[in-house]
Amino acid sequence: MNELTIKAGPSSSERKEVPSVVIRFAGDSGDGIQITGSRFTDTTALAGNDLATFPDFPAEIRAPIGTTFGVSAFQINFGSRRIETHGDVPDVLVALNPAALMVNIARLKIGGTVIVDSGTFTDRNLKKAGYVANPLEDGSLDAFSVLKIDIAKLVLEAVKEFGLSQKEGLRCKNFWVLGLVFWIYGRSRKDTVEWLNTKFAKRPEIANANIAALNAGHVFGEVSELGDGIELYSIPAADMPPGLYRTITGGEALAWGLVAGAELADLKIFFGSYPITPASPILHSLAMLKQFGVKTFQAEDEIAAICSAIGASYAGALGITSSSGPGIALKGEAIGLAISTELPLIIVNSQRAGPSTGLPTKTEQSDLYQAVYGRNADAPLVVLASRSPADCFDVAIEACRLAAKYMTPVMLLTDGYIGNAAEPWLIPTVADKKPFPVNRDIDPDTFMPFSRDPQTLARPWAVPGTPGLEHRIGGIEKEIGTGNISYEPANHQEMTDTRRNKILGIAKDIPAQVVDTGGQTGDLAVVGWGSTYGPISRAVNNKIAEGKKVSHIHLRHIWPFPENLESLLHGFEKIIVPEMNDGQLKTVLRDQYLIDAVPVNKVTGQPFKITEIEDVIDAALES
Repeated sequence: MNELTIKAGPSSSERKEVPSVVIRFAGDSGDGIQITGSRFTDTTALAGNDLATFPDFPAEIRAPIGTTFGVSAFQINFGSRRIETHGDVPDVLVALNPAALMVNIARLKIGGTVIVDSGTFTDRNLKKAGYVANPLEDGSLDAFSVLKIDIAKLVLEAVKEFGLSQKEGLRCKNFWVLGLVFWIYGRSRKDTVEWLNTKFAKRPEIANANIAALNAGHVFGEVSELGDGIELYSIPAADMPPGLYRTITGGEALAWGLVAGAELADLKIFFGSYPITPASPILHSLAMLKQFGVKTFQAEDEIAAICSAIGASYAGALGITSSSGPGIALKGEAIGLAISTELPLIIVNSQRAGPSTGLPTKTEQSDLYQAVYGRNADAPLVVLASRSPADCFDVAIEACRLAAKYMTPVMLLTDGYIGNAAEPWLIPTVADKKPFPVNRDIDPDTFMPFSRDPQTLARPWAVPGTPGLEHRIGGIEKEIGTGNISYEPANHQEMTDTRRNKILGIAKDIPAQVVDTGGQTGDLAVVGWGSTYGPISRAVNNKIAEGKKVSHIHLRHIWPFPENLESLLHGFEKIIVPEMNDGQLKTVLRDQYLIDAVPVNKVTGQPFKITEIEDVIDAALES
């Protein structure tokens, strides 16, 4: 067993105290970059810092080693202040090969630090990355502080006693780098050592080799002269509300929120899904929650997945399905079936860049039209949007409440950034949440499948097999009340109107829209939804600090809109709508309220930067 003595780092007086730092780890997709970032994230959370992360995956499943197509990255912004985004520009770039440097160096701030594995900068690797000359020698990195280390050589020396092959030994270099970065930022190795021993309990030689690499990187920092511009830093703990925290991703928060929502509704969960990037983590998380009565089904395709969930809802469970844009398109006809049969169904759409396959591992908000309008005929449903990883928990509960109460499908919009990113989450007490149990008290003597609750317009949720509640439903238009097949023109008109009015009436049962930051009126409102929350919030706060009359309004309920949204928007001289699409919420706002909402669009597959939002705020106020 590898022995470890956790040594104290330099005293705080020897370290430069800074309020926040942004680090970007990058390397080949086989270099363990995501594990490195995750371990640094967990350790940073234990140190008490607030944080936000951005795992940036390559689109290729296994691109040729050393090519720019295969570069994987993980960015973390952490500090002693409130952290709302993963950071505009990194202070530090860790590049484990030339391709990682080529792809990411333009992101690094001028004067920032580059840590490179110099041993990988061979002629062959430089050529594969697209370099004509070696950037470590041609002066192209003079604007940065560069720490060149032959990491591969040092890793193999650190792990040679464990009898690993060279290939297995080189797989430990991500932990060598982690040890060095732990040293620079005063982070403890203890939690990572425990994690390695647990993860590789059946392969102790692998655990011990990675621990040795971790220690070797840390020792290298202790005994080496790191070079000009390479300083040691201290980031104090953030001032956060007291309580029990854990690091959570959007996928995890969604899964737990769905379970909590079903518990509050006194329902069982059935989750029918088909794997697709970036929605698959929800399936993975729910599959591990069988102790809560969760049933998961990995179907053979998207259509089978949603139809199984609809069947579960017909049988009395809460049917849930998930996908990304291409899969949601395939589910379209079945979503219409759920609307026609008026069954509760939750559809989670983890958006990615499109159209078609598009950029499958990159983030976008381009499915809002699909959510609000994207079905044949007039087929309204509820649309919600989460704004951050932790927010997914509460939005999932709201989706469960509305689906069960109003007997309707609910589409919950998230995206690849939210789903994969992580942040500290103050674990709530579900006992404090108000239950909303489904009313199954149906009188068999008066039961009709499509009778209506006069308040909600919801039809009764009759479970098959209940004596006296025998019925059938399907996709053909139903007669008012009885649910029998009907082709009568007037009946179809009334049923269409009723389905519309049921959804629009939900506006009376959702919270009034609030102004997140700024005044209730002013010169400019920045209206956002989804994962644009962080950069908009920070940018608006910065502009308010400059004395500008700007406010931030962020929407959770996309359809129907909150009842007071129109009057709230009319209190501002100008409205801009930053979106990672070509202007979809802008169009819906113009359609509903006839207001001159001005689009601010970005479709690069990357989230907005704070400075980008600041620039458009300044431009809007000056125009």
